[in-house]
Amino acid sequence: MKSFSLPDLGEGLAESEIIEWHVDVGDSVTVDQVVLTVETAKATVEVPAPYAGKIVRRYGNEGDVIGIGSLLLEIDETEASAQQVTTEVQADAATVVGNVSQQTQEVNVDEFWIGQPRSPKPSDSLKALPSARRLAQKLGVDLKTVEGSGPDGIIVDTDIYQAGDQQRPGTEVLKGARRTMVNSMTESHHNVASVTITEEAILEHWRDNEDITSRLILAIVSACKKEPAINAWFDAEAMTRCLHGNVNIGIAVDSRHGLYVPVLRNAESQTSAQIRKWLDETTTEIRNRKIAREQLQHATITLTNFGAIAGIFATPVVTSPQVAIVGSGRVMEKVVLRNNQAVAIKTLPLSMTFDHRACTGGEAARFIKEMVRHLEQSND
Repeated sequence: MKSFSLPDLGEGLAESEIIEWHVDVGDSVTVDQVVLTVETAKATVEVPAPYAGKIVRRYGNEGDVIGIGSLLLEIDETEASAQQVTTEVQADAATVVGNVSQQTQEVNVDEFWIGQPRSPKPSDSLKALPSARRLAQKLGVDLKTVEGSGPDGIIVDTDIYQAGDQQRPGTEVLKGARRTMVNSMTESHHNVASVTITEEAILEHWRDNEDITSRLILAIVSACKKEPAINAWFDAEAMTRCLHGNVNIGIAVDSRHGLYVPVLRNAESQTSAQIRKWLDETTTEIRNRKIAREQLQHATITLTNFGAIAGIFATPVVTSPQVAIVGSGRVMEKVVLRNNQAVAIKTLPLSMTFDHRACTGGEAARFIKEMVRHLEQSND
């Protein structure tokens, strides 16, 4: 019998949400067969089986948040050839338990190898992972009311999350993209010197069917060429700034699962038609939760088109190490005087937040001025 735990998926990601199981108890699996799909802070990842055999037990349900080292499967290898084994994993549940900690803290095995499984649980005889005990304390869950789903009835983190959802109707544990947003927004609030500048572009030369997002992306590319200080990464600890030659634009996409920011790479080489094709395909992948990790990495500047829903001006949040994010509000109609005549025109509100540690107010002002110039020109 072999135990398979969630491996380290890279990028220092400690947690994942189970999106979909592809196998069930009793199924036979082969080496490298995808057994489940998880979503990390970066993207969705397919997890393969490291060896072949028959599924004896499965841990965790779809929607559960699990940490690196959390037990996923128990597989009976007696029906599979020994040559199919490609990856050695820790075979015994005590070893697995000893390594499970979302905080990578010291684990005291004696703390939970006490008492009988599934018996009345006085607080000093509970079998629970240290990480589960800490989580129960944070969420206000009474461990004595929790049935463990781990080996020999050990209480694991997913048991605490489920108990927390049950005892507080209407309260949910944040997962996936929403959980990622909490961490990135908190980091930005503490570490970025944010300043927001606003402007308006007059759209009197636009056609009725103009693709707003594509025009915004092309305007950002033009502004990055004019003021490269905005298309940059900043490292406060090393006190260095990296100006990028390529423009990789992160596009904020709202979905029912949370906020995703896929990256349009080398936007400077894309036509309006190519941009629209990429946007449509990527939005579909996000809706289906099929976005790959590499599609969410290495943005040099970000665009959020919140005006597609509502809003005029905003203070969008910069995501480090980037130094700027551009926000677009909803198109508005205004009345202005032209030759002493009242004329109705359409305008596009723009908001840009920048990290004042990495670029000056003048650089930011020149950047948004170039965006306005580019947006106001005809697309013929």
